[in-house]
Amino acid sequence: MDRLLQLEVFSRTAELGSLSKAAETLRMSNAAASRHLSALEERLAVRLIERNTRRQWLTEAGQELLQRCSPLLNELAEAEDAVSDRALSPKGMLRVTSSLSFAMIYLAPMLPAFRALYPDLSVQIISANRYLDFIEAGIDVAIRTREQEPDSNIIVRRIGQMHRVLAAAPSYLEKHGRPEHPADLARHNMLIYNLANDPYSLRLSQGSTTQTIRIAPTLDSNDGQIICGAARAGLGILIQPLYIVQSDIAAGRLVPVLMGWELPLLTMNIAYQNRVRLPAKIRVFSDFLVSHIREHSEPGIWIDAARAFAPTRSRRAIPISRAASGT
Repeated sequence: MDRLLQLEVFSRTAELGSLSKAAETLRMSNAAASRHLSALEERLAVRLIERNTRRQWLTEAGQELLQRCSPLLNELAEAEDAVSDRALSPKGMLRVTSSLSFAMIYLAPMLPAFRALYPDLSVQIISANRYLDFIEAGIDVAIRTREQEPDSNIIVRRIGQMHRVLAAAPSYLEKHGRPEHPADLARHNMLIYNLANDPYSLRLSQGSTTQTIRIAPTLDSNDGQIICGAARAGLGILIQPLYIVQSDIAAGRLVPVLMGWELPLLTMNIAYQNRVRLPAKIRVFSDFLVSHIREHSEPGIWIDAARAFAPTRSRRAIPISRAASGT
């Protein structure tokens, strides 16, 4: 039985979390995939995947094998890409991870047009606000907000920087008043994204003046959509990237506060593993995403790449001077 195919079945099963999904992507029956996986475990004399009727998980030996065989399988796929028409027409599965907010606002809306161009390329979006390990999670592309990766084998391509916003619902401001100075935030209900760098400290600047304010959360969460929902309901003041709250501001559901005070900018990047030859599926996806952001972002959200991200058509937008506190 083909050793390489056994490893492919194992790798796909581990990455997709399902033997049946692995069989489908490899275009074989579930029974054939199961035979390949069993043959691999028998040959290695070790259990690689534990499974019951509800879920499956890698054993310690399985985790070790996945870490070692994934780079080998990737290099083989790259070699095939180099000598086949896949370089022009990528096929297979592309696994992308990003925050839920970015996936909802940018990734999901772009997929119909992307799939129309590349119908043989399937996309799996893994929504996660924590940074998944590329190899363990089988990730091809990650959308991340950190500028540098601890792993030197990860390539970072900057998408751009964006404004962050302090905003609250009109109902909250009517009840609690508007903060007029950063120090006023200490008496307000604050809705905090707890995965941010130093989430309970805010640094705001106005000209040469900088204020650092310690804030206590009324609500903290690891997901921006939860925070936005609570803010719309009138719970308190949020701190979020402008791209997440722009539609709520445009509709009047949220109102920016502390106009003129600048929050640190947020950097958004595309990250992927460093390879001798970048797989076609990663290249075409990254290029398409950058183009999609350029064409469909409201003016002023992306501020540091005017040539790359200047909107190509007129869209209704909120002037930055009105929309973003600290912009």
